[in-house]
Amino acid sequence: MKEYKVVVLGSGGVGKSALTVQFVTGTFIEKYDPTIEDFYRKEIEVDSSPSVLEILDTAGTEQFASMRDLYIKNGQGFILVYSLVNQQSFQDIRPMRDQIVRVKRFEKVPLILVGNKVDLESEREVAGSDGRALAQDKTMVDELFAEIVRQMNYSSLPEKQEQCCTACVVQ
Repeated sequence: MKEYKVVVLGSGGVGKSALTVQFVTGTFIEKYDPTIEDFYRKEIEVDSSPSVLEILDTAGTEQFASMRDLYIKNGQGFILVYSLVNQQSFQDIRPMRDQIVRVKRFEKVPLILVGNKVDLESEREVAGSDGRALAQDKTMVDELFAEIVRQMNYSSLPEKQEQCCTACVVQ
């Protein structure tokens, strides 16, 4: 069974842990408890192939930003999360992507962008058109994690390493 290391990155309070816990346990957590670092393992099947995901749910606060290089160095695929109700979290995504490219030393890394908190439409600060400028439209939490496995599989093929491996989930 193949194992994949997925790193979930984003600003504080954007819902990284909520997405990850929902995927791993099937339950949605409503209370916000700032994460320093949480590690999860889950067996899944993607395209009829059994896989094990090792998911690192990272801190979004600046005080732990110095640890990001280490997370990125050890990760194979990345899920970048921003909140649709927080414009600054959206602005923070580009520097995070740039940091991934700098640390990995490769422009085309398996990466998915997620615009989270679509249920809070009345508080929305990030326009859908802004998110779509960075992304293609997709949905479903389980599909998000399956897609990152597909991208890691795809990018591990030598003939595919020069092609883009970025997909996005934006509402």
